[in-house]
Amino acid sequence: MLYRLTKTVSAPVLHLLWPTTVTGHEHVPVTGPAIMASNHLSVLDSTFLPLVLKRQVRFVAKSEYFTGNPVTALWMRATGQISIDRQSPTSAQDMLDAAAAALGKGELFGIYPEGTRSPDGRLYRGKVGVSWLALATGAPVIPVAMEGTDKVLPIGATRPRLGRVNVRIGKPMTFSGSERSARDRRAVTDEIMAAIQELSGQEYVPSYAPSRTQGK
Repeated sequence: MLYRLTKTVSAPVLHLLWPTTVTGHEHVPVTGPAIMASNHLSVLDSTFLPLVLKRQVRFVAKSEYFTGNPVTALWMRATGQISIDRQSPTSAQDMLDAAAAALGKGELFGIYPEGTRSPDGRLYRGKVGVSWLALATGAPVIPVAMEGTDKVLPIGATRPRLGRVNVRIGKPMTFSGSERSARDRRAVTDEIMAAIQELSGQEYVPSYAPSRTQGK
């Protein structure tokens, strides 16, 4: 109920200030589980993608967002974000378990295979959590390309700027193999990243994106 109310109120404002074009919406299944695998340019990616989809999509967010600023905490809960303690030594597995649980309920789960925001607009090598989810749950992966969100709110900026946003959604991808096989996980992840790159047109970097803790 809170999610629908938030979306009803926020979506018109979003489109007015930041005109958003969506292509490929027909590739999102009406019902059933699916993994929305997107490139990651801005913290606003997790705002624009849920608000342009007809179905609710869940993302993992660090627990601090749920306990700090009350407005941010309300937004996180209203948009269905899943709280995870990223300081925990088991945070990676906790995220995968939460995602698998959401998919098991027939929900959409959003994930950024790069693991962090791109520091320079290029597309970096994907981490294998997305392929583990796909192989372990059997849920289809839907590649997504966000464009323009890094211009609206660049890394380090505190206030959004006016601008246009494009969201491109690709065809569902299904995979065979074992989530226990490192080779299968790597191959599936690389295939997903290739599909995202085709949608986004970004330059691909065959290495992991540097984390912001490294001064990026």
